[in-house]
Amino acid sequence: MRLIQFENEQGQRHVGVVGGERIGVVKGVATTRELALLAIRNGHDLIAEIERLGVEPGPLYAELLEQRRVLAPLDHSDPAHCLVSGTGLTHLGSASTRDKMHQQAEAQQAEGKLTDTMQMFQWGMAGGRPAAGNAGAQPEWFYKGDGGIVVRPGEDFPVPDFAEDFGEEPELTGLYVVAEDGQPYRIGFALGNEFSDHVTERKNYLYLAHSKLRFCSFGPEMLIGELPRHLSGISRIRRGDQVLWEKEFLSGEDNMCHTLENLEYHHFKYRQFLRPGDVHVHFFGTATLSFADGVKAQPGDTFEVSLDAFGEPLRNGIHVQAPGVAVGGVRPL
Repeated sequence: MRLIQFENEQGQRHVGVVGGERIGVVKGVATTRELALLAIRNGHDLIAEIERLGVEPGPLYAELLEQRRVLAPLDHSDPAHCLVSGTGLTHLGSASTRDKMHQQAEAQQAEGKLTDTMQMFQWGMAGGRPAAGNAGAQPEWFYKGDGGIVVRPGEDFPVPDFAEDFGEEPELTGLYVVAEDGQPYRIGFALGNEFSDHVTERKNYLYLAHSKLRFCSFGPEMLIGELPRHLSGISRIRRGDQVLWEKEFLSGEDNMCHTLENLEYHHFKYRQFLRPGDVHVHFFGTATLSFADGVKAQPGDTFEVSLDAFGEPLRNGIHVQAPGVAVGGVRPL
């Protein structure tokens, strides 16, 4: 089953079941977070809770997408209670692109020393897939922002005027809700475009944290249930009527050096991430970047991430924001 969140013509929020031309509207709830917490309280999974609540015929899906009334498939009414984070070097092909950006001096390479990138990737290859119930190698982890940096499907990424790159990152996201007792629950998966500044990152690996502080998007649909072990999608950049660049990307555990269980454990092992009622959006990483092929996106381009198991593609554009704070703009009291 696949779900969306959307607004009706009056701006009221609904949860919808995708299937056919029209969306089925879930009765009695306005958000997927509300639906998930209700299912947890009632001891049901999401599908059983939807069946209990019932579904009624709704609007045409194509019109919702065209009018940009589809929201991210999970959010929180208070953006500060939605944490957006991610892990890198998780996919089997991810190390080569990152290693090119993070290579150390040639003399050090000649001595046979590994870059930090390759060392962490090798740790994942050796210990990222432990037996169920066991902790494996700790992955790279990064903070991206709170819910305020999530752009709804179809809308542009606002990029800061100081950005040096507008780089897509086609990924899967895990979507989570923390129950009233502090227990985290994965409620589904969605397509995501993590979107980063790879030129900034390439300057120095310690700039990775800066490069990740950009807007992102995920959806439009949330897949409920088990994730297929092998997934193959397409990442594209469109410039006007032309496809500027496109490439296959792979995901699912068959194409990863970490299990989902291991990635989830190393995120939620921190007690500050177990605050009741909070929402977590976690990007699982990618091995495919247009940046690695020398492509530079520009305002007016459209990113498109598609994967059949997730329904409609995720599309977003780019626009440059005016500066928020000028140099010297912080005022003393």
